[in-house]
Amino acid sequence: MSPRRGFTLLEMMVASTIMAIAVVGLMATLSGAARNAARLRDYDRAVQLARLRMNELLLDETMPRNAEVAGNFDSSLGAGLECGWRARTSLWKLPPYPVPGEFALERLDLEVWWGAGAGRRTLAMSSYRRHVLTPEEAAQMAVAP
Repeated sequence: MSPRRGFTLLEMMVASTIMAIAVVGLMATLSGAARNAARLRDYDRAVQLARLRMNELLLDETMPRNAEVAGNFDSSLGAGLECGWRARTSLWKLPPYPVPGEFALERLDLEVWWGAGAGRRTLAMSSYRRHVLTPEEAAQMAVAP
C-alpha cells in the first residue's frame, strides 16, 4: 500500500496563518510607501511654488521694506493643495558710510505653507539682492546709531 500524499488540516492552517501575517505586513508597507509618496509630492509642489514666488519677489522692486507681504497661491498652481506664502525684505548689509546711489545688500525671506489645519507644513527660503540706496534711506542710515 502506498503512503498518503497531501497536507493535513493543521499544516494548512499554519501555512494560511503565516501567509496572512506576510500579506498584512506587505499591505502596511505599501500603505506607508503611498503616504510617503503623497507627502513628497506635496513637498515638491511647495518647493516649485516657492521658487516661482521667490523669482517674482526678487524682480519686484516695489515690495515694501521691513513689512510682511502675504498671499495665497492660485488653486490651479497648487493642483488642489491649499497653499500660500508670506515674505519680508530688509536691508541686510550696508556700506560703512551710506550715500544715495550706493549699493546695499537686501535680504528677502520667504515662507511657503501648505496643507490645512493642524497638518499645515512650511518651507522657508532666503535670498539676497542688490539695492540702490535712496536719499531718504541714506539720510536715515547716517542718523541711526
